[in-house]
Amino acid sequence: MASDEILFDGPTGSLLTLVLAHGAGGPMDSAFLTTVAKSIAGRGFRVARFEFAYMRARRSGGRRGGPDSPAVLRETWLETIAKLGGGEKLVIGGKSMGGRIASMVADEAGARGLVCLGYPFHPPGKPERLRTAHLADLKTPALIVQGERDPFGPREEVESYRLSPSIRLVWIAAGDHSFKPPAKSGRTEAGNVAEAVVAVADFLTARV
Repeated sequence: MASDEILFDGPTGSLLTLVLAHGAGGPMDSAFLTTVAKSIAGRGFRVARFEFAYMRARRSGGRRGGPDSPAVLRETWLETIAKLGGGEKLVIGGKSMGGRIASMVADEAGARGLVCLGYPFHPPGKPERLRTAHLADLKTPALIVQGERDPFGPREEVESYRLSPSIRLVWIAAGDHSFKPPAKSGRTEAGNVAEAVVAVADFLTARV
């Protein structure tokens, strides 16, 4: 697999494509994104995954530094959207940081929709450092799937935020940032991810 490839799953004839970007620490073929992409593809949708430049550098044995600047991340998203034919037939989003940057370009790109899987509303332990200003006026129809105990934005905090009416929140019971629940909850990580997939598939169906 070439590091600069866009990975595709699902039928080529789908009426829309879901484009997913990775989080700050994991690549486009992480176990989480692979499970989500293949599960969504199995429901008849085209799914594309790509990597930001810093992650491609890591894959090729280059620098191990942190993510690119927000400006570079935004530009990478816009370039990927253009490469895939423009926002009209795309629902964009991704895991954590990937979804956050997608939310920053969705209106500009004219995306058909936005899907964020574990939105990083603030750094863990720093609820005063909110990353929500642009979400108050977001016009693109959006789905945020969030674990109820996500340290980047647990339910009791997020429900007090001023978010655009275009945003729908789906809560994954007992889930953390990757929807993993504690063993004592009686729930499973696989079950929670499957629940998230259903929510995403329903959202995509409504965008067709």
